[in-house]
Amino acid sequence: MGVLNVTPDSFSGDGTGRDLQRAVDQALRFEDEGADIIDVGGESSRPASFYKDATPVPVDEELSRVIPVIEALVNRLSIPVSIDTQKSAVLRCSVEAGAVMANDVSMFGTDPGMPATIAELGVPVVINHTRATKTYLTGVANEVVADLLQAARTAEEAGIPARNIILDPGIGFGKTPEQSIDMQRDLSLLVEQGYPVLIGTSRKSSIGQVLGGLPPDQRVEGTAATVALAIERGADIVRVHDVKEMVRVSRMSDAIVRGWGPGD
Repeated sequence: MGVLNVTPDSFSGDGTGRDLQRAVDQALRFEDEGADIIDVGGESSRPASFYKDATPVPVDEELSRVIPVIEALVNRLSIPVSIDTQKSAVLRCSVEAGAVMANDVSMFGTDPGMPATIAELGVPVVINHTRATKTYLTGVANEVVADLLQAARTAEEAGIPARNIILDPGIGFGKTPEQSIDMQRDLSLLVEQGYPVLIGTSRKSSIGQVLGGLPPDQRVEGTAATVALAIERGADIVRVHDVKEMVRVSRMSDAIVRGWGPGD
């Protein structure tokens, strides 16, 4: 999954802002480099606890950012477009524009209407783990799994089929760097629950801290390590900024973990 931030304040420094042509060109390049999904986001998910200037984006502003990009892409890409949003109104308009997948980083915490809207629209959803606090009394992996299973039950009770639910452990969301690393180490506990698993470690602050304070644009090798190990532990989707490099890492890791032959 290639990350397409159409924001002016992306933590990773790759936001396209209002430049529609730049956004389209980036998405087309991601497809050429081997991406399977393009994830369009119009609101930075930077945690306010870490980025003091992080503020919510009004619905109208978010729509004005994402809808022109989705409309421009759906007839040019041969791969699906996902919408990264916490708002059911943005999701509805994005699906009408051609998006076919939802990615809610709030774990339905921002808009309680999201599950019902997703069920009505019939699209798959990525449920991203997050917490208001960074306290885990019985271990981060155990509690992340429990929280996500509860969110999955909420989704299914709203009418979302289990086959349309993808779980994301939320690396960096409501977690210290140490807790994020522990969650990655124990990712197989989430994989064992039977839902497809997405992991988004790309350029995250925990990588920068482990590597001595490297800025986001210098975390490609650290990201590669997290991607390879996530695949080894059973992840199905990796959400990344550096598509060309991570496609190569993914294909090599996948060959070792799942097998490979000359015709593959």
